[in-house]
Order: sequence, then structure tokens, then C-alpha cells
Amino acid sequence: MTSSPGIRDANSASPNEAGGRNVVGATALAIAPYDPKDLLASIVESSQDAIISKTINGIITSWNRGAEQLFGYQAEEVVGKPITILIPEDRLDEEPAILAKLRAGQKVDHFDTVRRRKDGSLLDISLTISPIKDSDGTIVGASKIARDISSRKRDEERQRLLLGEMHHRVKNLFALTSGLITMASKSAVSPAELAHSMRQRLSALAAAHDLTLPSLDGPQERDEGATLQQLLEKVVAPYQDESRHRISLLGPDFPVAQSNTTKIALLFHELATNAAKYGALSIPDGRVAITIKADDDQIILAWKEIGGPLGSEGKSSPGFGTRLIDSIARGFPATVDREWGPDGLCVTFEIAVSTLQPERSIDPG
Repeated sequence: MTSSPGIRDANSASPNEAGGRNVVGATALAIAPYDPKDLLASIVESSQDAIISKTINGIITSWNRGAEQLFGYQAEEVVGKPITILIPEDRLDEEPAILAKLRAGQKVDHFDTVRRRKDGSLLDISLTISPIKDSDGTIVGASKIARDISSRKRDEERQRLLLGEMHHRVKNLFALTSGLITMASKSAVSPAELAHSMRQRLSALAAAHDLTLPSLDGPQERDEGATLQQLLEKVVAPYQDESRHRISLLGPDFPVAQSNTTKIALLFHELATNAAKYGALSIPDGRVAITIKADDDQIILAWKEIGGPLGSEGKSSPGFGTRLIDSIARGFPATVDREWGPDGLCVTFEIAVSTLQPERSIDPG
């Protein structure tokens, strides 16, 4: 059997070497003596963290493989040079403060900062710096361990943006809900009717909100929103039949900015509830056709009721729904055209593509 360096097979040892006894039926390994300094040097060299030593005046004296990978310099390029070659100009004041702590015998533990690679790019790192003493206890230098924390910083920034977006959305939803309650209370016949209508409207808002929640699993385009067809299908789903023929949806699809999803949801929720009370959706055979068309830089959305009850012309929900639709349309801005035909109501919205669609901006990461 071939033995590894520094390890011998005890079966080949003489009785004196094996403590004066023959070793039968067992194998004992005797580890040859090693130099602790060599072991420590091997650990430092194989570490994935950047481990650097410097004099008390900031001159680099050693540079391991982890430092080569992190900063892009080979050891021969930096040993003998000042550590400030790694420090961006706007952070040069950090080095005198670090050296002052080291001269006082203090350790700098998990100091988050920014350093510069050989190619000029900046890197987020965490530094741990400890004083190096000679045999007399005099501080002669420092050891630095640098760890790349760029991924952690990106995650923290993404979390900050997500929390900020959630805060913004919650504030908007509270403000919108408050306005809806104020408007609805003026036309509600009873508290029970007010409660019922508000529950329905909040359900529509929740459905729209679900479509625009940002993913927590990876990089996310901010303000991505949903598509127009996804949003309309979600809002009218409670009024749809199993065959999905009662409410048809035809036309090209378009992305909708997150800031516009609640407006679209409320527009078509009001049309659907009105149709369920007075129009085509109030009778078994009634149908609704929703069509989407593109005309140059305009998107035309049409809600057409088919087979509504006789005598439904001109009916609408008691004032509030019409006022809410007009108010939302003005906020886009969008034009609204209403017509009552023999089958029921037809409402057409015309919205600029640039108004409806989101502006793309990418999250860090």
C-alpha cells in the first residue's frame, strides 16, 4: 500500500517502533510531525475570503488566493504597495481611522464598506481587521479579512424597495377606500346596502391587487402590474358562468400599470354589478361582450350588454356607480361614451396607450 506524505503504515513498523509489541489484525496510523506555521499558511491560502496583511503604516505584506479572486490583483502586483490602492477616493478617510484603532490595539469587526477592484468596479465588502503583534507584544501590522457582501446588499435594497412599494400601495388603498365609503354613503338606502356594496367593491380591489403583488423569489420589474385581459377576467369572474360564455372577452392584450389596476377594476366592477341588478346579467339568457381594440395610440374598451330585460334602457345604479365611473375616467384621463340600445347598455372607454401601460424600471438584483 502506498502511504500518503506524512503518514506511515504502522504494520510496517518494527516492534520497538510499535511500542515493543507486534500489532496483529489492526492498522494504526502514525502521523508525522508537522509545522503549525505551514498548516496555518495552507489554511490562509485556501480560504475563499480575502485575507491580507499589512504593516502598521498600511503597506501590503501578504495577499492570498481569495484576495486575488475578490479584487483581481495578483499578489506580485500589490505586495509592497499601500492598501489605499483598494480604497475609492471618497472613502480614503477610513484608512487613517482604521490605523488609529489598530495602533491602540483595537479590533475592527464586521465593518461594512466599499472597495475598488483592479478593473475599477466597486464592491460591497465586510471587513474584519485585527492587530498583529511581534514577540514583544508590539503592534507591527494588521490582518484583514474581507468578504463579498454584494448579494446581501442587493437583497437589502430589494427588500427596502418592496417595503416602500407596499407602504405606498397600502396608503393608496386606504385613501381610495375612504373615498368610496364617503361617496357610497350619500346614495345608500340603508346601512346594510352600504355594507354589501362596499364588500363587493373591496373584493374587486383585492382581486386586482393580487395580480400586481411583486414576486419575492427573484429580480422583479417594478410597477409591472397585470395585463388588461387578466384584470378584466378576474373582476368579472363572479358573474361568469361555467362555460365562460356569458361574459366574452375579445381583442389584443396590453400591460396595465400597477397604479391603474384599481381604476380598471372599479370601472368594470361597477358595470358588472349594474348589469347584475338591472341589465343583461339580471336574467338567465343575458350576455355581455367586452371588446378591446387598438387605434393608433388609443386603446378602446367596450362593454356591450346583449339580451337584457325589456324596459332596461336608461337604467343604472342609483347615481353612485355612474358618478364613480365618470370620476375614475377623468382621473386617467379617458373619454366615456354611453348608449342604451334595445338590448341594454353599451359603454365605451378610450384611453391613451401611454396612460394605461407601465413605465419599465428594473429592481436591483
